[in-house]
Amino acid sequence: MNIGQLASQSGMPIDTIRYYERAGLLPTPARGANGYRQYGPTDTRRLLFVRRAKELGFALEEIRGLLALSDALSADMAGVRTAAQEKLELIQARIDELQRIRDALRGLVDACPGHGALSECPIMSALAGEPA
Repeated sequence: MNIGQLASQSGMPIDTIRYYERAGLLPTPARGANGYRQYGPTDTRRLLFVRRAKELGFALEEIRGLLALSDALSADMAGVRTAAQEKLELIQARIDELQRIRDALRGLVDACPGHGALSECPIMSALAGEPA
């Protein structure tokens, strides 16, 4: 199949596919007599793997590592589990930080009456680092 067909099957733009080739996430394809890239079902599966991994929050470098593990079919799944566990812990830390930020912002919004002089605004005071 050509790159347009691969893009259609994988749901990825052609530019993204070319980027993934340059980044080493997708092997350099063979070229037909016409000079066009030629792809197969393995390339579609690999792109879908990359897309799903990105949806789970994995960075391209992490995906490269997962693909390397995937390519070593006789390897133990411990490496994949470890990578997923590390990603899960990172995501949980981000969630915890976002919840802390949400709670702090909620407290500021609740403390602000929404009317009156801006110099009395608790939100502005907090952003300026002034004591409450």
